[in-house]
Amino acid sequence: MSRSAPTSAPVAIREDRRQNGTILLDNAVQIPPVEGTMPARLKKWAQEKPDAYFLSQGERILTYAEAETRRREIAAHLLAIGANAEHPLMLVAQNGIEHALIVLAATSVGIPVAVVSPSYIAPGARPWNKFHRVLSQISPSLLISDDPEGIADAIARYPDAPAIRPLTDLSWLRAYPPANAAAVEAAEASVDLDTVAKLLFTSGSTAYPKAVPNTQRMMVSNMRALEVIWPFLLEEPPVSVDWLPWNHTFGGNCCFHTTLWFGGHSHIDAGRPAPALFGKSVEALKHWQPSLYYNVPAGFELLLSYLEDDAEFARTFFGNVKFVFNAGAALPDAIRARLEEVALATTGSTPNFVGGWGATETAPFSSVLYFDQPHAANLGLPLPGTTLKLVPSEDRYEVRVKGPNVMPGYWRDEQATQDAFDEEGFYCIGDAVKPADPDDLSKGLLFDGRVSENFKLSSGTWVNVGALRLAVISAGEGFISDAVIAGEGRSELGLLVFPGEKACRKLLGEEECGKLGNAPLASHPAVHRRIGELLAAFNAGEMGSSRRIRRFTVLEEPPSLAESEITDKGYINQRRVLSRRAGIVEDLYARAADF
Repeated sequence: MSRSAPTSAPVAIREDRRQNGTILLDNAVQIPPVEGTMPARLKKWAQEKPDAYFLSQGERILTYAEAETRRREIAAHLLAIGANAEHPLMLVAQNGIEHALIVLAATSVGIPVAVVSPSYIAPGARPWNKFHRVLSQISPSLLISDDPEGIADAIARYPDAPAIRPLTDLSWLRAYPPANAAAVEAAEASVDLDTVAKLLFTSGSTAYPKAVPNTQRMMVSNMRALEVIWPFLLEEPPVSVDWLPWNHTFGGNCCFHTTLWFGGHSHIDAGRPAPALFGKSVEALKHWQPSLYYNVPAGFELLLSYLEDDAEFARTFFGNVKFVFNAGAALPDAIRARLEEVALATTGSTPNFVGGWGATETAPFSSVLYFDQPHAANLGLPLPGTTLKLVPSEDRYEVRVKGPNVMPGYWRDEQATQDAFDEEGFYCIGDAVKPADPDDLSKGLLFDGRVSENFKLSSGTWVNVGALRLAVISAGEGFISDAVIAGEGRSELGLLVFPGEKACRKLLGEEECGKLGNAPLASHPAVHRRIGELLAAFNAGEMGSSRRIRRFTVLEEPPSLAESEITDKGYINQRRVLSRRAGIVEDLYARAADF
């Protein structure tokens, strides 16, 4: 039994089918006028509901009125720093109330903020080439960080490094005489839809990270479209518990902006989708009882272990959420099925699964799933005001995007900008899709992998990496947390398995786990045997060489964030893992096949 969905827009599309097989797909729902700015929403809610909660972190709670007062104070001081569109601020920090205030204050008066992942300055990122590349690209007027010591180490040998200021204590701002009220208002009035607000960075999985200017138009058009897709958000302000990093478009543009635009409350979650930290997330979920829940597949997998073990928590969680929002990577069918099973057992109904698809370059949405459907990998339909271009590619479509949500071009990189757009001005996002129903595109589009991830076997047979990865994870019964597909240019497929900790611990038992000491669970022969059994069962239903796994290895080292094997959101970079662990791949193929 499915729960009745929140009020959503009717599903209606427009199609333009060309003779060469290309399809232009639009949402027939009209987008409202794109006007205003994101910081202006803070002022709006401060006037209309000053005492309503905006952000909370730990025991601290910030109302809309308090946030607006602080925004104006900080903006007045920032105007005296000399930061501008040529020399933005650079913020290297975890999510936090001061993080939000700095971004809102700076962007409200036309000062762009380059929001950089803290992983760029982590000790494991030595010699910090990625961070130095970003510094030279942006030329910031000032560095602000919640880890001044770490950032000082990272730029110790960087020539002409800008000054560093702490984020956790903003008293340093008082050294800059504040602009008067008239100057602040004039600066606010100068901000228009084409003003660059934030610079966010691509993952840098295949090259150095590229800086993506996020204009007010890109961000506001996304929220305007959500108004008509999900009008209930205007009627019932959302409550969320969110860990997703604001240096990424999912966390910084989807999660944070949805809270701000619709006058909701977001609790800044101290947890992460990692076994040692996720307990903090569960505590916050129990306390704040969110109406919207965002996560990535790795986070949903960890959440399931708590929901399945605690019926009362599951009953409260599923009883309050209006919808469960997945993004960052396609949700494996097995994880969705388990979520539905525990929800049905505790509340008598299944949750509404929705999602969005896009990129840093589309701030963040290009399509939105806002209707009921059975496919965990359904990307929905184009965002109102956005056109998707479906270009035939083998047995699927490469998908491209045009609309007010799309970036004007990469920051100070004309060649990358030129390469990113086709002859009609569509942004080439690099993903592939298939229709959920080939006879009815209104049923949505299914994610079908990254175009660059797929490869051919030596036989010339194409391997759809994205679809195979999801199928293998679903068949893994929790023992396969994630997987990397090997075999390009070879005669058969191999699999690199990142094991699921909970399933492995349950299999071995606490006594056997204790005997391992500091050795990883993946090193235990019983784990290898069980994963082998599951893969053998998977192979039994697969006939072709493009789907049949012939050999596998269980990786003892988890994916490395510092080495770009995994993003902050938990998405595995297939090609980077294969490159970094090339020796393991060679060993895998040097021995006899497992099946």
